[in-house]
Amino acid sequence: MPYCQSHCPLHNHIPDWLRLTAEGRLREAYDLSARTSTMPEICGRICPQDRLCEGNCVIEFSGHGAVTIGSIEKYLGDNAWQNGWVRGIEPGPANGQSVGIIGAGPAGLTAAEYLRIAGYEVDIYDRHDRAGGLLIYGIPNFKLDKSVVDRRVKRVEEGGIRIHRAVEVGEDVTLAELRKRHDAVFVATGVYQSRELTVEGADKDGVIRAIDFLTASNRSGLGDEVPSHSDGSLLAKDRDVVVIGGGDTAMDCVRTAIRQGAKSVKCLYRRDRDNMPGSRTEVAHAEEEGVEFLWLSGPASIEGGERAAKVQANRMQLGEPDADGRRRPQVDPSSSFALDADLVVLALGFEPEPLPAIFGEDGLAVTDWGTLECDETMMTTLPGVFAGGDISRGASLVVWAVRDGRDVAEHIDRYLAAARAQRADKQSAAAA
Repeated sequence: MPYCQSHCPLHNHIPDWLRLTAEGRLREAYDLSARTSTMPEICGRICPQDRLCEGNCVIEFSGHGAVTIGSIEKYLGDNAWQNGWVRGIEPGPANGQSVGIIGAGPAGLTAAEYLRIAGYEVDIYDRHDRAGGLLIYGIPNFKLDKSVVDRRVKRVEEGGIRIHRAVEVGEDVTLAELRKRHDAVFVATGVYQSRELTVEGADKDGVIRAIDFLTASNRSGLGDEVPSHSDGSLLAKDRDVVVIGGGDTAMDCVRTAIRQGAKSVKCLYRRDRDNMPGSRTEVAHAEEEGVEFLWLSGPASIEGGERAAKVQANRMQLGEPDADGRRRPQVDPSSSFALDADLVVLALGFEPEPLPAIFGEDGLAVTDWGTLECDETMMTTLPGVFAGGDISRGASLVVWAVRDGRDVAEHIDRYLAAARAQRADKQSAAAA
C-alpha cells in the first residue's frame, strides 16, 4: 500500500514517478505526474508535504527520513517547462455547450482545463486584475514565484479558455445572467472574508488583516504601485510585529514581515506546537529566520492610543478535546504579559462571503458554516450551478482545490451530456 499516494488528495502516482526519476526517465516521470495534477510544479512548492505524502512515507516511518517528494515534483515540473515537454491543452470535439466559471484560482483553472479537453467552450470570470487567485495574491513570492503561475495561466488561455479579469459577479454581471449565457456554472470563488478578533482595541490603527498584508506585499513584488506601502500602513519595516494565529497563513505573514525588515516578529498562538494547524516545516523555517513563537498564548486586548502599541496577552492551557480532536485552549488566569506591537496581523482564518446576497440569489443555499450547500455531484441548490474548492469545503489546501476542480469537471460533463441526450431524443421524436 503506497501510503504517500493514498494520503495525497490527488492520489498522484508518486511511487511510479519516483522510480522513473531514479532511472533518469524524467520526461516519462513528468508525464505521469501531470496525469493527475494540472499544476504539479506549483503543488511541489506549496503543498504541506509533511502533513500529506512525506508525512506518510514508509521510509519516514522506519526512522530514516521521508523521501523529498515535494522537491522532486517541483523539479520534474520545472525541468519539463525548460525542455518544452509541457503539452498545450488540446480541446476535444466541440459539443455546442459552454460553462461559466466564477473564480480563476486553482479550482477554477483546473476545472476549465478538463472541461475544455471535453469539448466545452469555457469562460472564467474573476474579480482580480490577474488570474490565479490566492496563488497570486495570497502566497508570498519566496514560496511561489508568480512567473510559475503566469505560465500556467498562459497555457490555459492558449488552450482557448477565455479569462475575463476584473469582473465582479453580483456587480458587473449577475449569476442569473451567467446562467442564461452558459449551460452550466461552476462557483470557485474561494473564501476571502477574514475572521475577526473580538477583544478590546482590535479596531485600532495598526491592527490589520493577513489577506491585506499579503496582497499588498505580493502586489509590490509584482511591480504595482502600492499606496499602503508608501504610507507604511501595511508595511512591517522597522516595526514590532505580532502575528496572531498558527496556520499556514500566519507562517506566510511572519516570514513576509522578516523580509520586509521588521524590528521584531512574534507569533502568538493559543495552542502548543503539536496542536497547531500550520506546516511544521514552515515553523522551522520561520524560527531559522528569527521569528519568536509564543505557544499557549492568546490576545486579551490591544493597548495604545488611536494606534496599537502593545498586545496584552494571557497564558493558555489545554483542556478537553473539541469535535476535531484537538484540545480546547483555556485561559490560565494566573499569568499575563504584554508585547510591544505597533503592527498586529490577524491570521485567524477565513470564512465564506455571503454569496447568496452578493449574487442576488436567494435560492442558493448555504450550510451552517456559510459554505455553499452541494449534493454528491457537487451541484448547489440551483440547477446547473456547481461549486468546489474552499467555497464548498471551507478554507483548505490548494491541492484540495485542484482535486475539486478535477472532480467537478467530470460531474458537469455528465450533467451536460445528459442534457444533450435529452435534447437529441426530443428532436428525434419531433422528427418522427
